[in-house]
Amino acid sequence: MEDLFSSLSTYGYIILFLYSFGGGFFALVAAGALSYMGKMDITVVIIVATVANYLGDMMLFYMARYNKNFVQPYMKNHRRKFALSHVLIKKYGNWVVFIQKYIYGVKTLVPIAFGLSKYSFVKFGILNAPAALLWALFFGLLSYLGGEQIIKAFGYIKENPIIMPFILLTFASLLWWYFSHFTKKKS
Repeated sequence: MEDLFSSLSTYGYIILFLYSFGGGFFALVAAGALSYMGKMDITVVIIVATVANYLGDMMLFYMARYNKNFVQPYMKNHRRKFALSHVLIKKYGNWVVFIQKYIYGVKTLVPIAFGLSKYSFVKFGILNAPAALLWALFFGLLSYLGGEQIIKAFGYIKENPIIMPFILLTFASLLWWYFSHFTKKKS
């Protein structure tokens, strides 16, 4: 386990940047816990996650706006999620830029949906900056402050590896329920 922590603290900022670029928060939570342990700096973690998340969403918006051929195959596989993204945009307007960062499954689709619309690139960029910062602060500080509990949980899972399939099954079931509930056709 020490080898894992030393390699994560060595390459952690690069991994955090790449993972946050795609909108994921698990690397941010891990980096927050590593910051609690003193292996990383929480300020740098939040800055790296903010910049990467901002750039990732801006790239998705740009690709959808100016390279629709790249996005078309992705849209065919996720029609219902795109529909949910459009419903969220119509219902909440500009607030969706902030909200989407916390909704698993649509956080990459909302910037694409905004890019496909006539929404202003500059306005999206201005709203996306504080949204990315709030996202990084929320998950980074939450995991930093809860670092002791995260480390205990990983220690417990390491001692009892049989529990991991149940955790994954529960997570997959909740994810399946979420998407089937919020994307089902209304009759």
